[in-house]
Amino acid sequence: MAHNNMDQDILKVLITEEEIRRRVAELGAELFEEFHDRNPLFVGVLNGCFMFMADLVRASGLKSELEFIGLSSYRDATKSSGVVQITRDMQRDITGRDLIIVEDILDSGNTLAFLSKYLMSKGARSITIATLLDKPSRRQKAITADHVGFVVPDEFVVGYGLDYAQVYRNLPYIGVLKPEVYSK
Repeated sequence: MAHNNMDQDILKVLITEEEIRRRVAELGAELFEEFHDRNPLFVGVLNGCFMFMADLVRASGLKSELEFIGLSSYRDATKSSGVVQITRDMQRDITGRDLIIVEDILDSGNTLAFLSKYLMSKGARSITIATLLDKPSRRQKAITADHVGFVVPDEFVVGYGLDYAQVYRNLPYIGVLKPEVYSK
C-alpha cells in the first residue's frame, strides 16, 4: 500500500478497498442485467462520484455514454444546508434517455431529490440511482436508490471519492474521519 499522510486522521476503516472492489463488480453486473438491451447515459454527480463512476462504468460492460453534473449542498460543512445549487450543468440533451445517476452517498436525500426532479423536467425517460453508500438514518426526503453499494451508519465518512473540505477523496477505502479533524 502506498504511503499517505491521511491515515492518521481516520478513526477506523469502515469498508476496505477489497470490499469496495467486490461490491462494485456486483453492482456492475446488476446494471448489465437491467440495461444490456439499452444505451443508458451515466450521469455522475461531481465531485464525489468520480472514482466510483469510473469503476462502475467499467464493471457494467454496457455500451453507454457519460455525462457529469456538479451540485452542492454541503460546501465545507459536515451536514447538508438543504439548499442544492447546480455548479456545473450537463452539456447534452437528455430527452428520451434512460439515465443512471451515479452518486457517492445518499444521505439527506436533498441532492438526489432535486436532481431527479430536475432531470425529469429536462425530458429523461427513466432515472435509475446507483449510490456507493446509503445513510438512511439521515434521510430528509423520501427517496431511495435502486442500486446500493453499502449501507453505512451515521458517521462522517471519507475516501474513495468522498471528502471533507475537498480532502481525503483519494483514500482507497471508506474510513470514518476523526471528529477532531472536522470540529476544529
